[in-house]
Amino acid sequence: MLVPELYLMRHGQSEWNRLGRHQGRLESPLSDMGRTQAAAMGQVLAADLAGRGGAFAALTSPQIRAAETARLALAPVGVTARPDPRLVEVGMGAWQGLTDAEIFARWPDSQARRGADPFGWHFTAPGGESFDGICARIEGVLADLAGPTIIVGHGIALLVLRGLVLGLDRAAMAELPRGQGVVWHIEGGVHRTLSTARHGSA
Repeated sequence: MLVPELYLMRHGQSEWNRLGRHQGRLESPLSDMGRTQAAAMGQVLAADLAGRGGAFAALTSPQIRAAETARLALAPVGVTARPDPRLVEVGMGAWQGLTDAEIFARWPDSQARRGADPFGWHFTAPGGESFDGICARIEGVLADLAGPTIIVGHGIALLVLRGLVLGLDRAAMAELPRGQGVVWHIEGGVHRTLSTARHGSA
């Protein structure tokens, strides 16, 4: 997919990430570590943009953990992100707010399915969002980009976004690097990771 230059950031650690709870569309604020990660991402982004001309637009998921990350991380570059509801995290239906142990206890077959397909498992929650559904809304975001853009979002939604931009199938999307406290850059089909990752729940 042909898109403008992108900088992509997953939100910093949230309180529910810290507790191992799957958030999906539910809300959880950043933890102290998450705010530190967001500030660090801002420094990484500012360093990579230093000395470059041209302006970047910015978009963020409107969910609290992403919007707070965007505010902290974009301050060093003097950019304000516009909320886009299409960037929200994958809807995980009945599993939202639960830990892995709670999900496996209530839906025993889900543990084997997660072991076989950890990425695809996110699209199998009762009442949750399908893979095709999240692809359609993320494709809409990408189609509307008018120039170089910074996007702040969520773990699964950004895996899908990066995969679509890079022309990857679902299996290859699952192999992309993940994490929090990370800045990714994509330009001309080249994917770079600009800071190290700390993993957390979607």
